Amino acid sequence: MRAAVRTSPLVVAALVLFLLLLVIVRLPWAGDLGMHAATIQRLRHSLVHPGNPLVDADTPSPYYSPWMLLLGCLARVTGFSVFVVLRIAAVVGLGLLVTGVWRYVRTLSARRAAPALALLCLLFLWGPVLFAWSGFLGLNSLALTVSYPSVFALGLAFHFWAWLAGALRGAGGWGTWLGLGVLWGVILLCHQFSGVVASLGALATVVAARPDRAVWGRLGGGLVVGVVVLWLWPYYDFFALFGAGGGLESVHRGLYRDLGGRFGLVLVGAVALVVRWWRDRWDPLVLFFGLGVVVFVWGGVSGDYSWGRVLPAALIPAQIAAAVEVGAARRGVVRVGWGWVVAGALAVGAWTQVGTVGYVVERGLLPEAVAAKYREPWVGYHWITPWVKYGDVVMARTFPARQIPAYGAYTVAPGYPDFFLADEGRRGAAVRRYFAVGTSGGERREIVRAYGVRWVVDREAGLRGVGGLRAVAGGPGGQVLYAVVR
Repeated sequence: MRAAVRTSPLVVAALVLFLLLLVIVRLPWAGDLGMHAATIQRLRHSLVHPGNPLVDADTPSPYYSPWMLLLGCLARVTGFSVFVVLRIAAVVGLGLLVTGVWRYVRTLSARRAAPALALLCLLFLWGPVLFAWSGFLGLNSLALTVSYPSVFALGLAFHFWAWLAGALRGAGGWGTWLGLGVLWGVILLCHQFSGVVASLGALATVVAARPDRAVWGRLGGGLVVGVVVLWLWPYYDFFALFGAGGGLESVHRGLYRDLGGRFGLVLVGAVALVVRWWRDRWDPLVLFFGLGVVVFVWGGVSGDYSWGRVLPAALIPAQIAAAVEVGAARRGVVRVGWGWVVAGALAVGAWTQVGTVGYVVERGLLPEAVAAKYREPWVGYHWITPWVKYGDVVMARTFPARQIPAYGAYTVAPGYPDFFLADEGRRGAAVRRYFAVGTSGGERREIVRAYGVRWVVDREAGLRGVGGLRAVAGGPGGQVLYAVVR
């Protein structure tokens, strides 16, 4: 009986990972996938001067990270399509995440089932309301973002924390600490928000260890190396990102809504953290959680809502604490009771996200209750590729502008906020004027000439009666590809 209890988390975790591998085969489209595909497109065509990934402009971009550079090289050498490369990235990112969680949890618990149970808590211990966002590890969120740099960076972060914990126990010399500094810099370059989470976790690990003076010197050396890596990275100025704001705040304000519905089950982990704090005031998970909460709350109070992306720094330690505390209680009744509490919370979280199965099973084959929880992924704009070639400029509204660059074309305005694009506001205004009902034909022609537009994508009803366009192809949802008649 006890053996079955110990092995069941391993079996369930293996099944969930198999589901995620099947999801990678399909690679459902949502969110930022177009941005990352476009980034690989630009690097495949020019590793030295890729330019802006979304619009035809020579600007740096924080999306040109070491990981994306490696993927761009892979696409360039192999000739694989960007979506094949993204599938490879997903497998690597998922592998790093799983092995990283395994290593990090092993620094906290010697129990055989703890890493598998921690993985399940990271995936399912969220809330009764479905939630998906890059850098958040719920199953549904991970299914949609597994190919993103955020997953790769979080996978590195777990390895970073495990390596750091070992070094603080005296298992590393100067080479180890300098290597940790390089890894820290790479994580920050690959995904800045996950890099902040990694930094808070590292700070908690260091404070909890209370190292002696000899370690502080090596730690300082590692920090210097990490800063040098950030400073030397040639594709964008990392330190300029501290001045980013504007559009990012409005995008991230939603992270402060419905916290109970999205993350309510994490309260189980909060209880586990209280128990750990009672045993040890310097517990690394407790310190990690506290740092994450402080930064998240500060973002909400100050109105700098982009700091909401640091919320995983509070969620991850609570979720892991819930897992490692299973079996930690000395009294058998308490141990069994806590195990059932965690199992019940995981069941609720799993049911909330059960629609993820729809990414690998046809909706018609799903039970009605499961099908009701399934969310259709985006369709994509592959239907324009027989006509629109690499480097062509397409006039499109915000939603299609988030996908069209994935196929090699540019859009007039970026589909995402772009801190390094000086004329972003002017471009957005030009797109709004072009599609406005009262805009004259002459003004539309002037916008087309100014930005070198060759194609327009919109719903047929939206451009009815507009001159200078010739319908070329139709797409899903009544969309039409128009060629600009010069």
